[in-house]
Amino acid sequence: MFIASLMLLQTEQTFQPPSYFQPVFLLLLGAGAIAWLVAAILGFSRARAFGAMKWFAVAAVCMLLYHLQFLLIAVAVAQNNSDLVLSVGAFFNLAIVLAAVCVIIGFVRLTDIE
Repeated sequence: MFIASLMLLQTEQTFQPPSYFQPVFLLLLGAGAIAWLVAAILGFSRARAFGAMKWFAVAAVCMLLYHLQFLLIAVAVAQNNSDLVLSVGAFFNLAIVLAAVCVIIGFVRLTDIE
């Protein structure tokens, strides 16, 4: 009886995402990538005029790389390549950390200009 009750607790449950999840996720991911691309282009074009702005532009490039990692993981999942998923997933937040460091340096340099 005890074993039978344990078997009932180990039943698999499947999750059904809402129908709007995939289009909203893809739309926001694409919009974020395009917005960070525009931010990087504008940042580098204005970096000569404002010295500390280049760090914000580099941070925008890091965020663009973060969005491209999503795409790479999606391709790896579609191909059932678990090695690539885990390899990219291990360094997934590296772009976020680099972007944060660049923004911190940018703010420090921004206050040193005065």
